[in-house]
Amino acid sequence: MIFPTIEFAAFFLVVFTLSWLLMPHQRVWKPFILAASYFFYGYADVRFTLLLAASTLLNQAGAIAVHRAAGQRLRKALLFTTVIGNLGLLGWFKYYGFLVDSVDSALRSVGLGAPLPFLRIALPVGISFFTFMAMSYVIDVYRREIQPTSLINFAVYEAFFPHLVAGPIVRASEFVPQLQGPRNPRDIPAARAFFLIMGGLFKKVVLAELLATHIVDPVFNSPDAHSAPEILFATYGYAVQIFCDFSAYSEMAIGFALLLGFRFPDNFNRPYTATSLGDYWHRWHMTLSRWLRDYLYIPLGGNRRGPKRTYVNLVVTMLLGGLWHGAAWTYVIWGGIHGTGLCVEHWWGERKARRRRRRARTPYPSPYMPPAGHVQVLPGDHYYPIANPIARARPLPGRAVPKPHPAAAARLEGAGFAGPGLAGLRPAPGAVAVAAAPEVSVGQDDQPSVVGVWVCRIVTFNVICLAFIFFRSPDLSSALSALGVLFTGWGQPSPLITPTVLLAIAVGIGVQYLPTRFWDRLQLRFSLIRPAVQGLLLGLGIVVFHTLVPHTGIAPFIYFRF
Repeated sequence: MIFPTIEFAAFFLVVFTLSWLLMPHQRVWKPFILAASYFFYGYADVRFTLLLAASTLLNQAGAIAVHRAAGQRLRKALLFTTVIGNLGLLGWFKYYGFLVDSVDSALRSVGLGAPLPFLRIALPVGISFFTFMAMSYVIDVYRREIQPTSLINFAVYEAFFPHLVAGPIVRASEFVPQLQGPRNPRDIPAARAFFLIMGGLFKKVVLAELLATHIVDPVFNSPDAHSAPEILFATYGYAVQIFCDFSAYSEMAIGFALLLGFRFPDNFNRPYTATSLGDYWHRWHMTLSRWLRDYLYIPLGGNRRGPKRTYVNLVVTMLLGGLWHGAAWTYVIWGGIHGTGLCVEHWWGERKARRRRRRARTPYPSPYMPPAGHVQVLPGDHYYPIANPIARARPLPGRAVPKPHPAAAARLEGAGFAGPGLAGLRPAPGAVAVAAAPEVSVGQDDQPSVVGVWVCRIVTFNVICLAFIFFRSPDLSSALSALGVLFTGWGQPSPLITPTVLLAIAVGIGVQYLPTRFWDRLQLRFSLIRPAVQGLLLGLGIVVFHTLVPHTGIAPFIYFRF
C-alpha cells in the first residue's frame, strides 16, 4: 500500500476519523493506531509483521536491561548484544544473498567454484528504517539521554505507519513525548499538511514518474543501446527523479502525521543548491545524515584524532551508509565516492584554514591608517587583524609599550573589550601585546564570489550525479557500460531527450533555487483559504494527478527497497 493510491486514501480516511474519535481515550487509541500500522505494513505480506514484532520485543527488552544494569561493563555488554541482534536481523534479510554471491565469486576466481547453498529470502519493506530507529532508542537509553518507555509506546513509535517504510528516521526523543497525552485537534496545522501532501503528489506522480518512464528506466536498463547525451540526461533525470520520489514520500509522511496530530523532523532542504558534498549531506536525507553522524561517525572518533583518522572515519561512515542503501557493490562504490569527496573537501578546508592562520600572524606594513578590520598592536607601522584578540604578552626588551592607535582602540572597544585605555588589556611593563586566538575569522577576501559559488554548485552536482550512475545501475557492469558510453558515445542520435524531459529536469532542479520565503508565503496564502475550499482543492488535485498516472500504475517509492 503506497500513498498515492485509492487503497491508501480509503485506509487513511478510516484511520483519521477513528483516531480522533478515540484520541481522548489513550488506552484505546494506542492499541488502535498500533493495529492500523500493522495492517498497513502487512497489507502486502502479513509475514513481515512478525519481523516488526520481533524487532519491537528485542529492542524494548534490551533498553530495559541496559537501563537497569548496575555496572558499566554489563551495560556495554547488553548494548552490544542488542545491537548485534538488530544487525543480525538486518544482515540475514538484507545481506545474506550479497554475502553468498560475493564469496562464491571470490572462490570461482581462484578455481574453487563449488556452488554454495543459496536461499531466496524476501526483503521486508522498510527494514533498514525501523531497525535504525530501534537501535537509536537503545543507544540513547545507554547514553542516559532518555529513559525506557512503556512497551505500547515503543511499539507505536517503531510501527507508526506514516514513517514506517521510508522514513523520516524519527528518534524516540522526538516522538515518544508526543504520546504522553491526547493530541489537540485545534493544534493541527491542516493547511501545512495539505500543502505538503499536494506538493508530494506533484513530485511523485508528475515529475518522478515522467522521468522514470521517459528516459531513466530505458537508458539504465540498457546503457549500451543509447548515446552519450542520453546517458548524461538520464543521469540528471535520475538525480531529479530520486529527489522528487524520496522527498515526496517524506513530505507526505510529515503531512499525514500532522493530520493525526504528530510532528516529524524535516528530511530535505533544497539539496541541489549545495556548494559542497558536506553541505549536500546537511540537506539530503537529513535524518539519516544525523543518524550516521551521531551513532557512527562520532563514536568512531569523528575529527578528534587527527586528519588521518578523520579521513578513515569519513570513508568508513559513507561506505556503511552505502551498504545501508543496498546489498550490492554499486552502493559501496557510491558511498566510496562520497566518502572520498568529503575527505578531499576536509583536506582543502584545513589547507585554507592554515593559510588564514599564517596570514593572521603576518604584520601588514603601512605608513597610513590601519587597514579595515585590523588594529595596531606593535610599534611602528604594523597591523594585525581585529579577529585576533589580545590574549597574552611577549617580552620585547628595550621597547616601550606603544599607545594604541585611536582607530585601533575604537575597534577594540567596539569588539567588546574594556573601556578607556583598553583597561584589562594593558600589557605588563616592557612587553608588547600580541594576537593569539585559536580561531581566525574569514575576511572579505576569503568570501567566495557569486561565480565561485555557482562553480562550486555545478561541480558538486556533477559529482553527486557521477555517484548516482552507480547508485541507479542494476549491477556494476551496467554502471561501467554507462560510463564508457558517456565518454565515447557522442555524435549519436538521442531521441529520448525531448522538450518534456528537459522541462521536467529544469523544474525539478529550478524549484530548489526558489527562496524559502517564497514557499512560506505560498503556504501562508493557502492557509488563509477556507478549510472547505482547501479540501476541495486537495480533492481536485488528487483527481488531476490520478489522470496523469501511467496505465501501468504508480511505481513503488524508490526507498521502499532500502
